[in-house]
Amino acid sequence: MPDATTTDAVLITDIASAADAEAFRVLNEAWISRFFTLEDKDRKLLGDPLGQIVEPGGAAFVARLGSDGPVIGCVGIAPVGPGVFELVKMAVSPEHQGHGTGRKLIAAALERARAIGAHRVVLESNAQLASAVHLYEAFGFRHLGHDEVAPSPYARADVHMTLDL
Repeated sequence: MPDATTTDAVLITDIASAADAEAFRVLNEAWISRFFTLEDKDRKLLGDPLGQIVEPGGAAFVARLGSDGPVIGCVGIAPVGPGVFELVKMAVSPEHQGHGTGRKLIAAALERARAIGAHRVVLESNAQLASAVHLYEAFGFRHLGHDEVAPSPYARADVHMTLDL
């Protein structure tokens, strides 16, 4: 039986219940509040990930330990334009960081984006989150130049990246 901290025990699935949606909210509010201030856009998206991410044509995922284990991570892809999706609200609980869960979440999100016809995935982050930014770079996301950056609803967004699929 695999150790619960290994990535082999982590399963990535679509959000499938109110409990999954609640875990999505709680995980994200925890990291955002730890580093930044929770903003109105955060509250809107986290209060209704199915309505804000999935129903408009995106997808939201949770990572859990085993098929019935606790949710330890999450991510979404939200449509922002024709063939363009934004990687949103990636979070991994602190005790499970560094074990590949974030990598699995991004891989699942990019696979789904391709499957639903995306030609580009964009994201916003913050330079303080160096491990996350490095992970995005490892997937091939490139930093946008100042002339390529659209206005952001987030005061904390100082990193803007894109990946052509």
